[in-house]
Amino acid sequence: MAKIKNRTLLQGFEWYLPDDGEHWNRLKKEAPALAKAGVTHIWLPPAYKGQGGIHDVGYGTYDMYDLGEFDQKGSVKTKYGSKKEYLSCIKAMHEEKIEVLGDIVFNHRMGADETEVVRASRMNSGNRNETWDGYHEIEAWTRFTYPARKGKYSKMQWNYTHFDGVDYDARTGQNGVFLFEGKHWDDEVDGENGNFDYLMGADFDLEHPEVINELTAFGKWYTDMAQLDGYRLDAVKHMDAAFYRNWLSAMREYTKKEMFTVGEFWSPDVWKLKSYIDKTCGEMSLFDVPLHFKFHRIGTANSGFPMTQLFAGTLTEADSWHSVTFVENHDTQPGQALQSSVAPWFKPIAYALILLQERGVPCVFYGDLYGIPHENLAPVTHLETLMKLRQSHAHGPEHDYYNDDNIVGFTREGETVKKGLALLLSDGAGGSKRMYVGTQHAGQAFIDILGNCPEEVVIEGDGNGVFRTEGGNVSVWIPKK
Repeated sequence: MAKIKNRTLLQGFEWYLPDDGEHWNRLKKEAPALAKAGVTHIWLPPAYKGQGGIHDVGYGTYDMYDLGEFDQKGSVKTKYGSKKEYLSCIKAMHEEKIEVLGDIVFNHRMGADETEVVRASRMNSGNRNETWDGYHEIEAWTRFTYPARKGKYSKMQWNYTHFDGVDYDARTGQNGVFLFEGKHWDDEVDGENGNFDYLMGADFDLEHPEVINELTAFGKWYTDMAQLDGYRLDAVKHMDAAFYRNWLSAMREYTKKEMFTVGEFWSPDVWKLKSYIDKTCGEMSLFDVPLHFKFHRIGTANSGFPMTQLFAGTLTEADSWHSVTFVENHDTQPGQALQSSVAPWFKPIAYALILLQERGVPCVFYGDLYGIPHENLAPVTHLETLMKLRQSHAHGPEHDYYNDDNIVGFTREGETVKKGLALLLSDGAGGSKRMYVGTQHAGQAFIDILGNCPEEVVIEGDGNGVFRTEGGNVSVWIPKK
């Protein structure tokens, strides 16, 4: 798989955006500024109609062929806008040479049009391989007919045979995890709760030929319609690895393009991530969730986290080629089910790490770049500067200095005498470290571009310099113009 140099991915939304149907228009206007800031790829939120209509963030997927075109679930527009506005936003991104990733939610469907009577067994929610009762009739929301769309783009109508199970019996009003008779959970999924195929809504049977054919047809249609350059795959720990191995291969064969893809496998266990990557034959990258949790812990550890172990047990260390690093996202932000926010004081440090190191593809969170008014959170300090530095200075061989429990850093030699950098950070008291930036910089003065340390550092003849950082802060030293 080809790799574009110094990719910078932006997650182009946060959870609490207003339900005004104007987000595509806002992003379109921001396209030139994003390109100037160094964004090379943007992950756009789910663009299709969710069960909540204009109020749905997009993960309660109802009709993936409705990109804000049909009057369904109480609105024509999605939360983000109309189909026309969506395609116009993508066109604006492409004009700025920004590649676009579509958000794919294939595990489930929600907001069915009709119920069906089906035999099912209620399973132990703590171990989905164990039944709590025998098979009996339930009334399940599994019939999707899309009457407003009237077969445009696809005539497929879903019924209970296309699903493995649901979480609600409309006949009794009982909630639970119900497995349909004659079905079984998908195999190559996370082993949490015995088998973590089931997540929510009506769970797709990814072994059913009609399901496979329709999701493959949709992928081709959606990629063509939106002129996508890649995908962000939702909740892959609940998705059979064999399905995505074949689906991504089919998309790349169809497009004859790289189609850069990152999946969300939410687990702090790096070996689960590695196993899924291996099972998909490396067809996708994954978000480095273990690294995010380290950032989260450091922010509240009161300088007690051993920074020598910062990357130990992370995907970035185990498989940097398939690692997408991040500080925050729509699930970890305050108020969400997976809330694990990184402390505000540490966010600039964390972003400096993921944006300026060689390993991994960094993903910048919309809420960190623009702020989150819902939570009265301001944009992260220095974030745009760090994004620009990734393109202008984060080049050349890297030398790591993770040899102290509090003060660590790295250098990049650069590819010309005008580029390169030295990064030093501390989660405790301030201090200094002698680091190598390359003999080509001998005699050159370096300055802290973030302005935390006012003095200059002159590089010695052997290519080393003594760099400093303040306590609980980060300094990024670059050649003085």
